[in-house]
Amino acid sequence: MSITTALREQLAIANMPYERFRELLTRLMAYGVLVRDEDQTEQLLYDDARRVQSLLSDYFDVAGLYLHHDVTSQFFRLYSPGAVVDGVPEDDREPVSGLKARVSADFVAVALALRFLYQERLNQGHIGASGEALVIFEDIAATLQTQLKRQLPSGSGEKLSLLKELRRHRLLRFSSNFEIADADAYLAIRPTILGVISNDALAAALESDGVIEQEADTGQAKE
Repeated sequence: MSITTALREQLAIANMPYERFRELLTRLMAYGVLVRDEDQTEQLLYDDARRVQSLLSDYFDVAGLYLHHDVTSQFFRLYSPGAVVDGVPEDDREPVSGLKARVSADFVAVALALRFLYQERLNQGHIGASGEALVIFEDIAATLQTQLKRQLPSGSGEKLSLLKELRRHRLLRFSSNFEIADADAYLAIRPTILGVISNDALAAALESDGVIEQEADTGQAKE
């Protein structure tokens, strides 16, 4: 029996079309993450992924990838071999750097700042019911400067593009009419940040005087 035939039989038991399973695979490989509260499309994808979670995990395991499901915060994230992630079983396989997203130093720096702020809000008990931590833009800029000795890009357009990239990776949430100049506008740091920046990575960055590693285990293929 071929792998495809066996898969189709299991999908039939789960009452899921083969094409839908393929869509789930493609989405996870392209984005590396599914967050249920992102939008209606992602909610349906997440719910379907839960139905066939074991099949998805088996498929990715063959490729050496690890599919993590955070039931509390309701998201799936795909990790490359050898990923070091807090709260996830240790992976003793050799890391494959080519499977990690190649992101800008600014992206990694802000992700580290978000991780620092999230941990700070967590320690203070200021985490919402959805697991998100609310901050304003100035909190991010100040954390970058004081903790990582780095500055944000100078232009407001560049800053907004960076925030949108973090949102695309499901690390940050903000409204479509968000403006950086609005000092009262909140951004929500999602709990997914915990799966991208580990405690060890944050500690190393805080001790390195702003030296940033430009590979991140966001789950996406290298760009």
